[in-house]
Amino acid sequence: MGKSIAIIGAGITGLSSAYFIKKLRPDVDVTIYESSNRTGGKIQTYRKDGYTIELGPESYLGRKQIMTDIAQEIGLENDLVTNQTGQSYIYAKNKLFPIPGGSILGVPTDIKPFLKTKLISPKGKIRAGLDLFKKPTKMDGDISVGAFFRERLGDEVLENLIEPLMGGIYGTNIDDLSLMSTFPEFKQREEQFGSLIKGMRHEKIQRQKQRQLYPGAPKGQFKQFKHGLSSFIEYLTEYVVNQGVEIKYQTPIKDIIITQNNYEVISGENKDTYDSVLVTTPHQTFMQWFGNDPAFDYFKSMDCTTVATVVLAFDEKNIENTYDGTGFVIARTSETDITACTWTSKKWTFTTPEGKVLIRAYVGKPNDTVVDDHTDEELVNIVKKDLNQMMTFKGAPDFSIVNRLPKSMPQYHVGHINKIKSIQTHIKQNYPKLRITGASFEAVGLPDCIQQGKNAVEELLAEL
Repeated sequence: MGKSIAIIGAGITGLSSAYFIKKLRPDVDVTIYESSNRTGGKIQTYRKDGYTIELGPESYLGRKQIMTDIAQEIGLENDLVTNQTGQSYIYAKNKLFPIPGGSILGVPTDIKPFLKTKLISPKGKIRAGLDLFKKPTKMDGDISVGAFFRERLGDEVLENLIEPLMGGIYGTNIDDLSLMSTFPEFKQREEQFGSLIKGMRHEKIQRQKQRQLYPGAPKGQFKQFKHGLSSFIEYLTEYVVNQGVEIKYQTPIKDIIITQNNYEVISGENKDTYDSVLVTTPHQTFMQWFGNDPAFDYFKSMDCTTVATVVLAFDEKNIENTYDGTGFVIARTSETDITACTWTSKKWTFTTPEGKVLIRAYVGKPNDTVVDDHTDEELVNIVKKDLNQMMTFKGAPDFSIVNRLPKSMPQYHVGHINKIKSIQTHIKQNYPKLRITGASFEAVGLPDCIQQGKNAVEELLAEL
């Protein structure tokens, strides 16, 4: 009798895990359980009247090749699109400043643009330069992103450059955010070269050399698809179903029970038996099944940030934007509710009909309640009020969309990486042939989710 694996959750991690199982072991039976009526999880593309609008993730980091590889295999190779490059800005001191050229996530690697920027005072620039003479930062296993970059580059660079760019990615206060769970490569470069600036300059040179190998390649870092990220989900869903994967929609799981040799997955009145189980849900869901195990207590106290994406579509005559760029992030010292904004019609020209302007703003900071406290209409007004500081609205938007993602961003506090390693060891020892993946453990970007699923699949198949 053939082996069987149940996958809980049909988001990008669950679907790509099914893809890898069938690629590596076509003989294994795969069933995906999905509580909603659709695949894709947080990925959701709204298509209407010539608009292609992402309500969840906007794109993925192109240098993480794993997602592109799958896209090419499932028939989307001609639909891949790279973002338009343009100036990005930081909103600080009530003004938009261009991000200094040559910086990598805010770390300066070119002296000239850094010296020219008015975002940092002369004193702040001198303080950042001390990084070149400091010994590597001491830490006991982990350190906060804030403490590390403050030690290397000083308060001003941290608050006006590093924090706006890094804090938003993880929805976590930068003084709580674990360096080793998020940006360990910065610590590695600092130790390798004796200075963060020297290390990141080396990184920049390596990236330039890589680009020279492909002289005709687009300059943009991010990738998308002509018909939005949902097209990746639609193609991947069809692909795995054609490989024999069964997807059970609107089938929430009541419990997962370990027996002597296998697992019982209980949904509604049904009880199905599998050799192996892969859980790809948020921790708020999987704690229903593992909450009685004290080894999982860490997830009970895990903070999560609630965010919302607010999309505004305008006729171009109703908005005046004098900045030539693709968007901006906001320093936490600024008194705005939005954390970032993308001028989507500039960054992704395929998303918007001619003569129209599309803007995506992001609302929701760690430990604030602005998204919970306001209606959709109020959130739209909050966004318009904030954006009025950077651009001029001459008329109302043609339409607006608000997409709320409650408690969707787990906060990786200092020490997260060791706690997760301990939990994963416990799972391997006490739940053989079962793995749990997802953003609560690691992986925020879409290719990271896919990679995490692939790693779990390889481990499970080795145990089958």
